[in-house]
Amino acid sequence: MPLRHLGRSSLQVPPLCLGGNVFGWTADQAVSFSVLDAAVAAGLNFIDTADIYSVWVAGHRGGESETIIGHWLQRGAKRADVVIATKVGMEIAPGRKGLSAAHITRSAEDSLRRLRTDYIDLYFSHCDDASVPMEETLGAYQRLIAAGKVRAIGASNFTAARLAEALDASGRHGLPRYEALQPQYNLYERAGYESALEPLCLQRQVGVVSYSALASGFLSGKYRSTADAAKSARGKGVVDKYLNDRGRRILASLDAVALRLGASAASVALAWQIARPGITAPIASATTVAQLGDLAAATRLALDPAALAQLNAASA
Repeated sequence: MPLRHLGRSSLQVPPLCLGGNVFGWTADQAVSFSVLDAAVAAGLNFIDTADIYSVWVAGHRGGESETIIGHWLQRGAKRADVVIATKVGMEIAPGRKGLSAAHITRSAEDSLRRLRTDYIDLYFSHCDDASVPMEETLGAYQRLIAAGKVRAIGASNFTAARLAEALDASGRHGLPRYEALQPQYNLYERAGYESALEPLCLQRQVGVVSYSALASGFLSGKYRSTADAAKSARGKGVVDKYLNDRGRRILASLDAVALRLGASAASVALAWQIARPGITAPIASATTVAQLGDLAAATRLALDPAALAQLNAASA
């Protein structure tokens, strides 16, 4: 599978990233192992997780996804064959959040222990923390990189202004720079990224690893009526947010393009992002090996100008 450079870093990744948010939540360990095995076999060796996954589930404390990935690595997966991204910054326990040097240092060690690895390929600031000077945050990452515990860093959920500020601080002080941005982005959620973040990332050569690439499953065509809300734990929220006139218009365009190209709606939605200038790899998760097929197919699906125009018009 053709690889893409991530920002200005030495990391090379496939054009699609496997989301690990479901591991330990809607996919148990056995299913997660099967999905991970199939993903790597298909060339999708870029895996995204976070320390807080899945703290929102009753009885969970966070770290469940990282722990499953760690057990998978220990079971025999070759560490050098995968690119693992994880995150720090969101609240994992009372008082444990933010981007202070102390919290980053402690959290990195916790993630390394759960992942059962010596290094994190891509370490994201999961959210901005205006209470901590940029230089302190970037300095903590610099020490982790110097120690061989992190290879590159990224920023998630940053505004364009704050990302630019961080990039400028890196240049001024000789500190590591954010090589990747992780914004919410999909055919439905376009304006937040395209308005200011997209031109900034293109100009400053920052890679983009977008999350919610399938809008929590909506763009796969799974949710087409209010009755479909019962299909999953997150179904009601998806239906309430996306099942409106614009959402139906987007689904109709996906259906039309998918029918013409002999592909699934999910594959088309992901291929649209993969073709977008500046996007390095959208993130999509799978709870079955069968679902993984649509993800892998997206990396081989070339959308023609007519398909891109149709999707852009429907989602404008």
